[in-house]
Amino acid sequence: MSDGGEATIKSTSKSRETPNSRDIVARSIQLSRKPLAPAAWRPILTDWGTGAIVPVMTIVLWQLAGSMGWISATFLPTPLSIARAFTDLLVSGELIHHMGVSMGRAGIGFLIGGVLGLVFGILTGLFRSVEYVLDPSVQVLRLVPHLAIAPLIILWFGFGEVSKIAIIMTGSFFPLYINTFMGIRNIDNKLFEVARVLGFSPYQKLRRLILPAALPGILLGLRLSLAVAWIGLVVAELIGSQSGIGFLINEAKQNSNTEIVFVGIIIFAIVGKLIDSLFRIIERKFLFWRESYKG
Repeated sequence: MSDGGEATIKSTSKSRETPNSRDIVARSIQLSRKPLAPAAWRPILTDWGTGAIVPVMTIVLWQLAGSMGWISATFLPTPLSIARAFTDLLVSGELIHHMGVSMGRAGIGFLIGGVLGLVFGILTGLFRSVEYVLDPSVQVLRLVPHLAIAPLIILWFGFGEVSKIAIIMTGSFFPLYINTFMGIRNIDNKLFEVARVLGFSPYQKLRRLILPAALPGILLGLRLSLAVAWIGLVVAELIGSQSGIGFLINEAKQNSNTEIVFVGIIIFAIVGKLIDSLFRIIERKFLFWRESYKG
């Protein structure tokens, strides 16, 4: 057989063995149409299921012990009675009212304290002279607990909204200040050399170099500041308040209504967890470009 005939046979057999472009496209479309959600959600559902074992078992044993009379209802009410108290507060609208008041206080205090903490953290991180003047005083005030400074704030501002916001503001200031300051100081000096070579202006250096490099620390400070603001809200409302979740807990304590006390504690825990989870989502959104970040 001639060389031309052998080449023709080889090319024909090769074309039969190799799939054409239409087959490849059709297969890729079929694969893309396959449901991927179960495989993607399986690890999350597994984690949730594993993490729910202890709480579910605790609630079951708790309810069983309360129903059998092993635990006093005044000391530890059953989960069903707590759920009924929660439903009654929700239906009456009282819970929504107190929740709105508490969220508003925490938001205003966090906004004022967080902005001040961010500004002071940037200034002390950028300028050594500002650090020498401000940082020692800030570090001293940071070690004063909420409960120690709260009576002084109440003496200054009374039992109104100003004192409560001031307590929340003082707590939310320090975490953001410290993490912003440390985030700026931990920036690699090589990045500043690159900015100097590129001829960045001070504003460009701040916007395109310093803040992006310090963003992990700033976001961590935001997360911690909001958590501390939520804790400061409890202190502010328990000391003196006429509304809010803390007031609800304090009133229930005076009336020996343990179910309402547990409702308030559970609300503080759930809302705090939701806020923390929200900031974890924000961290994933803004730090996805960092190879060292695993959210």
